[in-house]
Amino acid sequence: MGEFVQVVTTVDGRAAAQELARSAVTARLAACAQVGGPITSTYRWQGAVEEAEEWVIVLKTTAAGYAALERHLLDAHPYDTPEVLCVPILAGNPAYLAWITDQTLP
Repeated sequence: MGEFVQVVTTVDGRAAAQELARSAVTARLAACAQVGGPITSTYRWQGAVEEAEEWVIVLKTTAAGYAALERHLLDAHPYDTPEVLCVPILAGNPAYLAWITDQTLP
């Protein structure tokens, strides 16, 4: 995995998304969290195909900080089985990547 990552999760409402984003940034587990939506998710759950309106949160952090961010998201998330995906950042603006390091816990 690279030195920096994006972490993606979804929740069922804008207020919940904004709160999860703010709590992660306040705790310095993510340098930035972007909330977008609404989106429509189609998925299989408990044997049935479901469709729901959700809000997506994209968080930027260091690879070293991922485990703490994942714990925070799982503890604070309203879903029983939340989507928490970690995607490596392969390249980026060096100044932006340095800012991520400066804004997150070592």
